[in-house]
Amino acid sequence: MSVWSHTTKLRTKDVNLHRRLRTSRLLEMLQEASIAHTEELGWGRERTLDRGFLWMVVMQRLEIERMPEYDEVVRVVSWPGETMHVLYPRHYRIEDARGEAIVRASALWTLVDTDTRQMADPEAHGVVIGGVVTGEEIALPRLMRSEECERGARMTVPFSVCDLNGHMNNTRYLDVIEDHLTGVAEGWEIAGISVEYASEVRMGESLDLRWRENARSAYVEGLRGDARCFRARIDYR
Repeated sequence: MSVWSHTTKLRTKDVNLHRRLRTSRLLEMLQEASIAHTEELGWGRERTLDRGFLWMVVMQRLEIERMPEYDEVVRVVSWPGETMHVLYPRHYRIEDARGEAIVRASALWTLVDTDTRQMADPEAHGVVIGGVVTGEEIALPRLMRSEECERGARMTVPFSVCDLNGHMNNTRYLDVIEDHLTGVAEGWEIAGISVEYASEVRMGESLDLRWRENARSAYVEGLRGDARCFRARIDYR
């Protein structure tokens, strides 16, 4: 059974002003787990990035019992699901010191051609990752429903949020989202997150944000012109 795990202690850089794990850092931890395990399975940069292919996350879904806090030791666990044509499912679990799951998550990844930015056919390029079933999986993310938005703002994508793929890193969308919402800043507890990434945004491009928020949830979407780049829903406890 191919299951990856790593134990870590949350430091000051990992948490927000409420001493809880930053939402963006949570997504970074899941992303790092995905990369580390994929490399361990033999699909590191030599067989992907150096051959002109990028790993990109398409959708994510998280169920959060509670956010871990500053100085807490947690164990991040990850394993792959069965490849679905051009999509690579992946599952995650974050455990506290007692081994209890405090975060469960799932994601859909894809392999993208560096030049064309189109999804690559796994069979054509021989990128095969065997799936595992542990019984701890949550449902895979699905396409989200658009919601009516009440507020809006515009941002220009800065250098600091871009990654080696040449675009705004998916985890940084959560920083941008939370900078425009009231709930997380005031310490409301997050029970769930769904994010859908539709198209990339590069440094210097403008991103139009639209959102709505109430005591139960928030919905945020980002557009470049008429094209939707991402949309996300945060459910509050």
